[in-house]
Amino acid sequence: MTDEPDTDDTRRARLILGLRSQGVTDPNVLGALEQTPRDLFVPDLFLDRTWEDSALPIACGQTISQPFIVGLMTQALTLEPRSRVLEIGTGSGYQTAVLARLARYVYTVERYRTLMGEAEKRFKALDLTNIITRFGDGAEGWRDQAPFDRILVTAAAPGEPRELLSQLKPSGVLVAPVGRGPVQSLMRYAGDGKGDFKVETLCDVRFVPLLEGVAREL
Repeated sequence: MTDEPDTDDTRRARLILGLRSQGVTDPNVLGALEQTPRDLFVPDLFLDRTWEDSALPIACGQTISQPFIVGLMTQALTLEPRSRVLEIGTGSGYQTAVLARLARYVYTVERYRTLMGEAEKRFKALDLTNIITRFGDGAEGWRDQAPFDRILVTAAAPGEPRELLSQLKPSGVLVAPVGRGPVQSLMRYAGDGKGDFKVETLCDVRFVPLLEGVAREL
C-alpha cells in the first residue's frame, strides 16, 4: 500500500484541519483561507514552506503572518457580508485577500511602496475588486473613509491605538497586537454602541512594530 502523495492540495487540507483544531472554527473564515492561494504571496525562496503554519519573511524586512494568526484575527473581527474594513499594514496582501472574501470592502494602508505595488498585482491576478489601497502612514488610519465597521492592525501598536479606535463605528470591532516588546498581546476592542469598548486579550503574538510615517526605500 502506497502513501498518498504529499501535494499542495493535501498540505493545504492538513493546514486547514490544524487551524480548526487550534480554535479557528468559523466555517466562513476557514473557507476564505482555503480559497486563498498562499503560494501567490510567498517569496520564491520559501515556496516549499507555503502551507506550513508559520510566518515567513517577505521584502522590506516584513513578514507574511502565520496562517493561524491570520485565521484567529479574522475570526475575532466577526465580519459580516456588508462590513467595511480598514486594514493597517497590507504587507504581502495575504491577510487582505482573506478579508476581501468575507467583507464588502477592504481599505488597506501600507507604508512601503514596494510592498503595496506587489500586493496590488496579486489582487488583480485574483480578481479581487473590492480592495481599495493607499500608500501612507498606517498609524493615522484613513480618516477620509471613516467610520469603519471593523479595523485590523497587522503591526504592533505601542499602546492603545486611540487614533484608529476613533475611526471605528460605535458598535465596531478593532483587533490589533499591542505592546512594545518582542512579544505583544493580541487585543480585541468591541464597541458597546455608546462610546465605550469591551477589551479582551486573545493571546500572545509577535509582530513587527507599527511605525509612523512612510518608509524611505533605496
